[in-house]
Amino acid sequence: MSKRDYYEVLSVGRNATEAELKKAYRRVAMKHHPDRNPDNKESENKFKEANEAFEVLSDPDKKARYDQYGHAGVNPQGGAGAGDFGDVFSDIFGDIFGGSGGRGGRSGVRKGADLRYNLELDLENAVKGTTVKIRIPTAVNCSTCDGTGAKKGSSPIDCSTCNGVGQVRMQQGFFSVQQTCPRCHGSGKQIKDPCDSCHGRGQVEEQKTLSVKVPAGVDEGDRIRLTGEGQAGVNGGPPGDLYVQVHMRAHKLFVRDGRDLHCEIPISFVDAALGGELAVPTLDGRVKLKIPAETQTGKLFRLRGKGVTSVRGGPPGDLLCRVMLETPVKLTRRQKDILQEFQSIGDSEGQQSPKKTSWFDGVKKFVDDLRA
Repeated sequence: MSKRDYYEVLSVGRNATEAELKKAYRRVAMKHHPDRNPDNKESENKFKEANEAFEVLSDPDKKARYDQYGHAGVNPQGGAGAGDFGDVFSDIFGDIFGGSGGRGGRSGVRKGADLRYNLELDLENAVKGTTVKIRIPTAVNCSTCDGTGAKKGSSPIDCSTCNGVGQVRMQQGFFSVQQTCPRCHGSGKQIKDPCDSCHGRGQVEEQKTLSVKVPAGVDEGDRIRLTGEGQAGVNGGPPGDLYVQVHMRAHKLFVRDGRDLHCEIPISFVDAALGGELAVPTLDGRVKLKIPAETQTGKLFRLRGKGVTSVRGGPPGDLLCRVMLETPVKLTRRQKDILQEFQSIGDSEGQQSPKKTSWFDGVKKFVDDLRA
C-alpha cells in the first residue's frame, strides 16, 4: 500500500512553519490517539502515520530530502516507530502533562528566582530622581562546597531514580510521557554526604547592600530592574533579577495623579470677596497665584507646567490648586459686630449671595409643589 503525502496527512501546506506543524500534529494525534480509540485499527494507523509525518517534516534535513525525493529520500522504514514516539509526542504535549519537553534535563541548570523589593519614596525624590541604598536577603552559592551541596572532598552522585538523566518516562500502553524526576527535580544528581555549611542546598542566605538609581519621574507601581541581583542559579545557571517596586509616601501638600499634582489652598473670606495674590508652593519653589474678586470656595486654578515630568518622557503636567474658604474662628466682639453689620447691609441691598438666594427659591418651590 502506497504512503500518503506527509503534508496531506497533517493537512498543512509545504511552507508551513514549525508552529503550524506542531498545531496540525497535535490536532491529528489527539483525534486518533489509541487511548481515545481503543481497538480501532484505522485510528491507530492514522496516529502512526501522523507521527511519522511530523518526525520527517519537523526535521529540516529530512524535510529537504522529502521535498526533493519524496518518501524515497527519507528512512524507508517510515521515520519514527513506536520506540521513537515518546520523544516526539512528549516534546509537544509535555507542557500539558507536566513534562519538560525531553530536552536539557540532565544538567539541571536553572536560572535563579527573581526577587522583589518594595521601595518607599517621597514625592520630591520620585519627581527629581535619586540614588538609594537598599539591603536585601538573598541566596548565594555556598563558598564551602562551591554550590554543589556536597561535603568537601565528595561529589554528588547520579540519582537512583532517573539514573542521572533528570527525567523519568511514564508508559501506559502505547502512550508515553516524559517528566521531570521527582527525586532530583531534574538535576540528575543526589547528595550522599551533604555540606555542613549549606546542608546540601548548595546555597546560603546572605544580606547584601545595593545602590539603586531611581530615574526622575517614577510613579506608584513602577519597577526598576536590577539584572543578575536575584537568587543564585542552580547548577551553574545564571542568577535571577531583582525588581524594585516603587511605592509613594503620602505628601503633606500634594496629591499626585499621573503627571498632574493637586493641592488645596485655604483662603480667607476677605481674599475670596475682594481678590488678591497668594504665594502657592510648587516642587520648584513658590509662585504667585492671582485670586479674582468674588471667588467661590472650591474654585480650581491650573498652573501649567508645574506638575511632574513622567519617567516615560513627554511634557510636564500641571499643578491644580483648589481654593477652600476658611471660616474665621475665635472672633472678637468687635469682629462679630462688624460681620453682623455687614450681614444686615447685605440683606437690605440683596443680590450679594446669588447661590444662596437661588437655593432658597428652589427650596420654596419644592415645598409649595409638595403642598399643591
